[in-house]
Amino acid sequence: MAELERDAYLADKAVTPYPFEGWAYATPDDDYESADGVRFVCGEDGTLKEGEEGCGEPFYLSFVRYENGREIDPRRPAEYVELSEGRGPRGPRGPRGPSGPGTR
Repeated sequence: MAELERDAYLADKAVTPYPFEGWAYATPDDDYESADGVRFVCGEDGTLKEGEEGCGEPFYLSFVRYENGREIDPRRPAEYVELSEGRGPRGPRGPRGPSGPGTR
């Protein structure tokens, strides 16, 4: 278990084993108040409670972020890609094979 003393306006969004795409993370020793969250390394940041041990794996505390007054959902992709323009996939194009008897 890790501890981090911070101002109450830095509300938690999530704790994950991976960073959110496009979010900036600071270490517990950095100025994390200007970041989108904090990157910890379990047991290596000096943030463990007394008597606790760590595993050495990174994890990420992400703060709530707002854009234009609306809360951002970090799980929503920044871009959407349309792959088929509404049509189904076609089969691969390749050689038609050898000619049969009587064809040139």
